[in-house]
Formats: sequence, C-alpha cells, structure tokens
Amino acid sequence: MVLKLYDTMTREKRNFIPRDPERVTMYVCGPTVYNFAHVGNFRPVVVFDVLFRLLRHAFGEDHVLYAANVTDVDDKINAKAADEGVPIHVVADRYLAAYNEDAARLGALRPTFQPRATQTMDAIIGMIDRLVRNNAAYAAEGHVLFNTEAYADYGKLSGRALDEMIAGARVDVAPFKQNPADFVLWKPSKPGEPAWESPWGKGRPGWHIECSAMIEQTLGLPIDIHGGGIDLVFPHHENERAQGVCATHEPTYAAFWLHNGFLNFGEEKMSKSLGNVALAHDLLKAYPGEAIRWALLVGHYRAPLEWNAELIEQAKRSLDRLYGALGDSWRFTDETADEIVDAAVLAALDDDLNTSAALAALFQLADDIRASISKKDPRRVAVARSKLLASGGLMGFLGADPEQWFQGGADEDLKARINDLVAQRDAARRAKDWAAADRLRAELTALNVEVMDGPAGATWRLKDNA
Repeated sequence: MVLKLYDTMTREKRNFIPRDPERVTMYVCGPTVYNFAHVGNFRPVVVFDVLFRLLRHAFGEDHVLYAANVTDVDDKINAKAADEGVPIHVVADRYLAAYNEDAARLGALRPTFQPRATQTMDAIIGMIDRLVRNNAAYAAEGHVLFNTEAYADYGKLSGRALDEMIAGARVDVAPFKQNPADFVLWKPSKPGEPAWESPWGKGRPGWHIECSAMIEQTLGLPIDIHGGGIDLVFPHHENERAQGVCATHEPTYAAFWLHNGFLNFGEEKMSKSLGNVALAHDLLKAYPGEAIRWALLVGHYRAPLEWNAELIEQAKRSLDRLYGALGDSWRFTDETADEIVDAAVLAALDDDLNTSAALAALFQLADDIRASISKKDPRRVAVARSKLLASGGLMGFLGADPEQWFQGGADEDLKARINDLVAQRDAARRAKDWAAADRLRAELTALNVEVMDGPAGATWRLKDNA
C-alpha cells in the first residue's frame, strides 16, 4: 500500500513519493530550550516519530534522514541566563538534556540530526547574504529584513490575505520597513545580549531564518517533508518557505507540509503563556512513558486533542490489555514466529497516519492471542504475538517485558512475597478451597495488589501502577 499524507499546501491527501528513495528527508521544528517542555510540545515529537519509524520501515533505516532543530538563542533564554548570571549555553544545555531524556522516555527515536541555532551561525549569515544579493532582502538601521514583495507566492501556504498576515505577524511595523509584512532576518543585539559578527553589524538572527539555514545545512533544499504544530503555519513556515525559495531559486522548499493539531487543556490550547500546562517531565514521574505516548496518539494527528486525567488513565488501561495478552501468550507457549507488521496496522498508518485505527488493530491482535490460547493452538498464539510485537514496535509501543510493565513498582522482596501468595491462591482454587482462595486474595489486596485471572493462569500488578 502507498503512503498517503495530507499536505497543508495543497489541502489534500497525496501519495508520498520522495525525490530520492535512497535519501528521504524530513524536518520538524523542535524546542526552544529555556524550560521543561509541556506535554503539548511533545505531541509533534510523538506524531513525527511515528512517521519517522514508518518511513524507515518503508525505505530502510539508512535511507531516511530526520532533522529536528533546537532554538538555543532566544529572548526567553537570554532572560533566564541573565537572571541566573550564566552564559546562555548553560541554560540551553540543561533544558535540552531534559528534553531529550523526556523524549526518549516517550519512546521517540533520536533524530538523525539535532542542529542548534548557535552552531549554525555561519550558515545563517550566509543565507541572509544570498537573500540580499538576490534582492529578496535589504539592510536598514542595523537590521536585515526579508522583502515579502520579492516573493509572488507569499501567503500561499497559509492561505491568508496580505492584510491578515500583517495583523497576525510576530513583527513590529517599524518605520524602516519597505512593506508592513517584511520580517526580520538579522537584528542588533541589545546591551548584554549574545551577539555575533556579521556584514550588517553585531547582532543575532531572527526566528524564521534559523530553520531555513539549518535545513539547508543538514538536509539540503528542497526536502521531502516539513512538519510542525498547526500554530507554525503562519508566520513561521510561511516565512521559512519564502526565504528558502528566494535563497536557493528552487521552485519547491518542501514537497509535503504536515501539521499536527493543538493539545487542549480545558477549552484552550496548552501554553506556558496561558499557564495551563502539564509538564511531560512531571507526568513521567507518575505514568509510564508509553502511556503518555498512547494518549498523544489516540486521536488523528491533525485534529485537536483534549488532555485530561481520564485520557492518560485510559491509555494505561489500553496498554495493560496488550501487555496482559503478551504475558498470557508467553506463559502458554515459548514457540516463536517471524515478526511481521500486521497488514491492518500498516494500512491504517499509510492512510495519513491514522493512529486511532492502528491502535484498534493492535487490540484485534491481542484478541487473536487470547482466542488462540482458548483453542490451545500454540502456533497461532506465536504468530499473533509476533505480529503484535512488530506492529507495536513500529508505533513505539510494547518495548517492556510484560512482567516489568505490571510489577515494575515492586522491589524483589515484595515480588517474592506476592508471587508466593498468588501461587498459594492458585493451588487453593485448583483444590476448590474457595475460603482459602478468598483469604489469600484479601491478603494480596491489602498489599495493594490486583490479581487478574486469565486462561493462562493468574497474573498480578500493583494498583498504584495502574
């Protein structure tokens, strides 16, 4: 089946055909590292990680290049560094390390490249210089600005009229601008702020030019896929596209533009500025990373997603169902089979990353395991289990041992005590000593243990882990 992706530019799903199947390129806008990232920041991380995995499955791991940038010079970073009395790299390094650790715990593979703005400064200055020489940018009062009138297709990505773009742009309508919509490529640094030498004086880059230069330096232009949150369509991606095309004279900047919907908290987009955030760093102390990942993928990536406590609790229960089936399968048989991704899972993901349908297909595989156990068919159990592991792995799930998933919060002494009580209860049930079985179950409940009886025997988990 051919991978179909919804392209924001054309407003339709199209077959994905890379420019070079031996070198598939994808870029996603990454974090500004001045604080811990909230869970809404991780929705694109998880969504595009699924796409990264899917592309690697389709074209081969060595043939997919994925870059996700790091903005490590910014007003918020500058302010935090000034408050702490440290260089900006100290703040950026701290929160980038935390971001990467949180992303890994959410099951996200590390991108092929993670370029940082401060380490791409020569490329940024070089791209600005080309834009000036191409008459697509001009210097004025220590600034360099992009001339939006130099690009006839400006506004095509977002579908906005010029006056609407001017009203929504994150730029001041300064007196030295030739056109109100023109945006900053280079600006003078304020006293005490980080600054770099340039042909236009000491300063630092504007927001948009950083990504264009980092894409060109790490992947080359044009690229196959550009991703990010829906809030970046304008002005960021609109401006990126304009710069990139005018700097390279290539007619295309990205063949596909993909944008994920907001993660909403209550009735509003989750945002640090609004104060309605749930930090992934904190959530990971209370929930397994796979449960948070599942919660972020239950809806279609292009649709808004409502974040609440029930969403993540349901995600944990869903994974319990899958891990429970895997655990039962191993207790029933250790026969193995080749791991092949299930056709229904692959078909769902190939249809513009329909993760909700793919997750439903995982449940079907778990049901197949249980049905095969009931029929006492070890071969069918092994095949269904292998499909479940391969399909879950493609989506970034089922990387834990089932016993570890359910019992990870118990130390070895507690595990030994619980296992002994469970074994005694099983023996009592086989002897039809129901009074003893009930008494042993009560002891387990007092230990905060939930016992789950299944066709392959009893398993248990700590309730606080649910």
